[in-house]
Amino acid sequence: METLTRFTRARWSELVQRMGLALDGAAEFDRIEAAHAERHRAYHTAVHIDDCLGRLDEARALCDEPDEIEFALWLHDAVYRTRRGGSEEESARWATDLLERGGADEARRGRVHALILVTCHDAVPPPGDASVMVDIDLSILGAPTERFDAYEDEVRREYRWVPGPLFRSKRVEILRSFLDRTRSYATDRFHDALEARARENVARSIARLGGSTGTGSRGPR
Repeated sequence: METLTRFTRARWSELVQRMGLALDGAAEFDRIEAAHAERHRAYHTAVHIDDCLGRLDEARALCDEPDEIEFALWLHDAVYRTRRGGSEEESARWATDLLERGGADEARRGRVHALILVTCHDAVPPPGDASVMVDIDLSILGAPTERFDAYEDEVRREYRWVPGPLFRSKRVEILRSFLDRTRSYATDRFHDALEARARENVARSIARLGGSTGTGSRGPR
C-alpha cells in the first residue's frame, strides 16, 4: 500500500474534536480503517480517501462547511459492495448514525447524508459543497495517464466476478455519462486543472473497452 499521510488516526480524531462530536475517535477510526481494508477492494481503499483528503486541503477555500465535506469523504465509501447496489445509501447511514451518536444536530446530519449520496454520480451536482464533494471524488479521472490506467485496472479487479463483455459494456456506459456532460467538473478550480486530461483519459478508456454502450442500469464505478 502507498504511504498514507492523511488517512491517519490523528487527523480523524482532530476532525471529530473540531466538530464537537462526543465520540471515541480512535475506536471509530479502527472501524473505518477495517472497512477500507476489505479484501475485495482495489481502488476504494484508504489510498482513495487519502487522495480525497489531499484534494480537500487544496480546495478548502471553495467550501462552505469544509469539516462536513471532510467527514463525508471519510465515510463515503465506508460500505462498498460490488455484488449489490445501495453502497452509498449504507455509507450515508453509517455517517449519520455516527453524527447522531456524537450529538450533531439534524441539519448537519442531513447535509452530510446528502454529500455522500451525490457520490452516486447519477446527476450533475448542485452548486456549493456538493459540487466540491463530487469534483474531489472524480479527481481521479484527471489523473496522469499512468495513474488513471491503474485506477481502471483496480476497478476491474473489484468487479473480477463480472464476465468481460458485460463489464466492458457497463463500464463504457458510466464513463460515457461523464463525457456526455457539458463539464466533467462543476467547480472552476477542478475544471481548469483537470477537465482536459479527464476527457482524454475517459475517451481513451472507452476506446480500449471497445466503445460500445448500453442504456438503463449504472455500470461499475
